[in-house]
Order: sequence, then structure tokens, then C-alpha cells
Amino acid sequence: MRPKWASLLMLWLAMLLAGIAGVSSAATAASEAPIELRQGTVTTTVGGVTRTEPVELSYHWDRQHNGRPGMASFDLPFTLEAEPETPWGIFIPRVGNVFEVQLNDALLQVYGDLDRSNDADYAKAPIYVPVPGRLLRKGDNLLQIRLHADTARRAGLSQVVMGPAAPVRTELFERAYAWRFTGSVLLMAFSLIVGGIALALWLTQVDADAKGAQRRDGIYFWAALAEFCWAVRVADGVIAEPPLSWGPWGVLMAACYAGWAASSMMFVYHLAGWGRDRRYQWVRWPIAGIVVATVLFSALSLQREEPMWLTGWLAVQIVFVLAFVSAFAVDTLRKPSAERLLVAGAALVTVMFGVRDWLVIRLSDAYGETTWVRYSSVFFGVALLLIVLRRFRAASVLARGSVAALAERVAQRERELAATYAELEAAARDQARTHERERILREMHDGMGSHITSAIRQLQSGQTSSGDLLRTLRDSLDQLKLQIDSIHLPPGDVGALLAAARYRLEPRLASSGIEFEWAVDEVEPVERLGAQGMRQLQFLLFEAISNVLQHAQATVLRFEAGMQGTTVQLRVIDNGKGFDAVKHRPRSLAERSGAIGARLTVESRPGRTVVQLEFD
Repeated sequence: MRPKWASLLMLWLAMLLAGIAGVSSAATAASEAPIELRQGTVTTTVGGVTRTEPVELSYHWDRQHNGRPGMASFDLPFTLEAEPETPWGIFIPRVGNVFEVQLNDALLQVYGDLDRSNDADYAKAPIYVPVPGRLLRKGDNLLQIRLHADTARRAGLSQVVMGPAAPVRTELFERAYAWRFTGSVLLMAFSLIVGGIALALWLTQVDADAKGAQRRDGIYFWAALAEFCWAVRVADGVIAEPPLSWGPWGVLMAACYAGWAASSMMFVYHLAGWGRDRRYQWVRWPIAGIVVATVLFSALSLQREEPMWLTGWLAVQIVFVLAFVSAFAVDTLRKPSAERLLVAGAALVTVMFGVRDWLVIRLSDAYGETTWVRYSSVFFGVALLLIVLRRFRAASVLARGSVAALAERVAQRERELAATYAELEAAARDQARTHERERILREMHDGMGSHITSAIRQLQSGQTSSGDLLRTLRDSLDQLKLQIDSIHLPPGDVGALLAAARYRLEPRLASSGIEFEWAVDEVEPVERLGAQGMRQLQFLLFEAISNVLQHAQATVLRFEAGMQGTTVQLRVIDNGKGFDAVKHRPRSLAERSGAIGARLTVESRPGRTVVQLEFD
């Protein structure tokens, strides 16, 4: 009976331990899942009046305060079931105009100067803020976002997502960044290319009229002006700190938007042939009035801090543009052609997107939405480009007789160039892979290989202790782990490098009886530290720590990092026995610091050794 009861007791204990482990694993997994912060409190100050109230994100400042400027402080509490084991990040789709982010009373990031009005605007691109290690804690946490809002500048705060750095950055931030920031850059480049082609054709294609006077085709001029206006307007999406204050800059952007619409209508005006019909020549005056009125109403809206002046005028403008496009569509159905049908379709889609943007951006409470017209404008730009190129081709055929043979030769040349480029690109990829393999093998040979060689020699000598041999093998394993980590480190991110080193080496220090202290503040990225430089810095820090483990007989090791003005300062400090830093200056540390352009300072005395690196 006793063996039976003993077996049952052992089975019960095993089940209990398995249940505890399952609960722990579930808590850890829950703590590592991204969380979306929507609810909290907001404290606003508008016109000298401060008010605190509950808030549910997103928060559209212009809708809540009628476009008046002011300050807001958002407190977003959240609870974690366990302390995260991996680095976290914060993703904010839209926030502005200028703001700062704090987590558990620690300042993480500052974008702009909260005390300055009508200056920078960081609401144009999504934001990602890395969270330093150990800043999050089990239980209650508080994310605070303070912002300064300018008049009628789309200020506010969207919902906030927090979670492990890898999925939050790659799956959320980078995708949003590509659509809004990178997409704006590509659209601007496309508009500049189309505008440049149209302008070149307007300058070079000169025809003679019936009286023998030379004239240029206006359709090229208006296409160029439309695309240049749109390029400037789209460029605003990537300029966080414009060269002008918000008042003049906002009027300029509104004028560019109106200039694009008016120039596009003049392009259609010439394409439809209305310029040769006296019945339609009056249309030119209200088209010009669109630009003038937009400038006046945008200036009035900003001066009086009442965005509805511009919103109302944009409604009138949309009605006029819709009527103009509808008249052109009807005329196209009566006299259809490929050019007219292409432009009419693009114009109708653009107008529909413009109506959507007016309703969502100017009237609704939704915050975080972006305009659709910036993307539909591509259709119109493609239509302009195709028509301009088709007319140029027709003019070239009339002037030179035939273009077919030339086009075939150009196409053949393009195919040859494409084939050659593909071969060069394949060769470049093979060469890059070869160089990367050589680099990895070289670093493994110089780093881990040298430690394993030392371990073999220690075994062969028969004079080493198991502790020394174990230390050598652990150094080899730690260096291999750090080499793997270095592949994923972003260039110049010294904070991420220190966090990775801490994650890898803190257990090793603890097993060696060394207390680890962490005093790392947020530091600016070091631009000149590329992938190779980051690896050199990682090896330098590892060597400094390895010296402490092997020689210092220390009980405390401390990491310090911070900003001294514009200088990034890193320090590794131990309380070991010290050494003569003048006679025995660490040669390897000096070589590695020189390779990455850092200033190395080594101070040592019994009870305190400091290895300091500084980057300007």
C-alpha cells in the first residue's frame, strides 16, 4: 500500500507543477501581446481655461475645440500581467502638432518645442517610440502624451498601440510609414517627372499659326503647372519643419492645392477644344477665381482661428469642379476619343475622392485618416502624361515622317539594357552574399574561434582548472550570441545595442557573483555607426566586460549611458582591484575605439575602473 500511495502523491505533485508552469507561460504570453490604448483622461488648456475629462481615442483637436490652439495632456493607463521579457515599442498612427511621450514618468521622446506655436508639425508621419528595457513593470503602468495644437492644423491623437518591438515596428509602423511618408515621396517624384516632361515639351514644341507667328501648345504648360503645384502640395507630407511659420505655409499649401485644381481644369479646357469656342471662354475667369478665393479664405480661416471659413469655401470649390467635370464628361460622350475618355474617368474618380476627403478630413471626428486625393491624383497624372506623350508622338510623326523604326530600336535597346542590368544585378547579389559569408566567417574565426582555440590549448596543457576552461567556453558562447544579435541591430542605435548586451550577459554576471547596475538614459542615434561599426562597438563592450570577469575580481559592474550636450557617452564601471592604466593601456580597446571614431578614456585604481567611450 505504501508504494501505491507514494506513486499517487508523486503524480499529484507533477500535475500541480505542470499547472503552475502553464499559468506562468500563459501570463508571459499575455504580457508579450500588443495592446491598444484607447481610454484614459485628457487635460486641455484652451484660451487660459483648463479642463480634465475622460477621453476615448481617437481625439480630433479641431473638432473638439473648433480649431483654436492649445495644449493637451493625455494619461493612458494600462496593466501588464508580467514584466515583458523582450524590448517593446510604441506605435502612434497620428499625433501632433508637437508632442512628447512619457512612460511611467520617464521621458521617452520629444518631437518639437511645446512652447512654440505655428512651428513644426509632426502629425504628418506615423511615430514609433522604442521603450528602454525594464521601464515597463508588472501591474499598473501609465503612458503620458503631451501635445501642443496649432490652429486648423489637424492636431490630435489617434489610438496608441504598444507591444513587442519586432511586430509593432515591422507589421504596424513600417507599413503605415510606407503608405504615408514613403508614398508621399514617390508621389512627389512622379509629379516632378511628369511636370518636367510637360514643361520640356512646352518649351521645345513650337508651331506656326495661320499668320506665321510661333506659338506653344497650352496643354503642355497647364499639365506642367498642375504637376508642379501638386508636387509642392504633396511635399508638405514629408516636411515636419517647414521653412515658414504655419500661417504663411498653410496659405501656400492651400494655394498649391487650388493651383493644381485650376491648372488641371485648364488642361481639360484645352483638351476639349473650348479655348477655340467663344461660348466657353468665360470659364477661364471662375477657374482663376478659385486660386484667389482659396488664398483669401485660407488666410481668413487661420487669422480668425475658424477653420469653417476654409471648409465652406472648399465645398463651393468642389461644387464648381464637379459641375466642370460633369460638363466635360457629357461633352466626351458626345464626341468620344481615347484621350477624352481617359481624362474624364480620372477626373471623376478624383472628384469623388475629393468629396470623400472633404467629408472625412474637414467635417468628421475621425482622426488618423489620410487623404485619398493624393493617391487618385496618380490616375490624373498618368492621364496627363499619356496624353502629352501621345501628342508629342503625333507631332513627331508629322515632323519626321515615321517613328516606328526608331521606336523598335529603342525598345530593342531597352530589352538589351534590361537583360544586361539583370545580369549585373544577379552578379551584385552573388557578390554581396559572398562578402557577407566572408565577414561572418572572419568574425567567427577572430572571435569565437580564438576562444575555442584557447580552450583547446588549455586542455592540452593539462595545467588549467575547470573554472578557467568553463570561463573560456562561456566567453565563446556569449560572443557567438552577440554576433547573432548584431545582425538585427539598427545602425547607430546604441541604446538597443546596450539592451542586447545586457540581455545576453546579465545571467553570466549573476552566475559569476557580480551585481549588475543599469543607468542607461535615452541617447541619440550615432549616425556614423553602420552595421560594421555597431559590431566593433559590441565587441569592444564584450572585451571590457570579459576583462572584468577574468581579471578584475569585481563584485559590481555598472553600465552608464547618456547625452552630454550633443555627445553620446558610454561608461563601463567595476569595483575590482584595478590596474595601471598608463603602463597597461588596453591595446585592443584602443584599436576598436579608433576604428569607430570614438574617444576612449580608461581610468583605474583599486576599487574603481572606468572604461569610457564618447561619440560626437
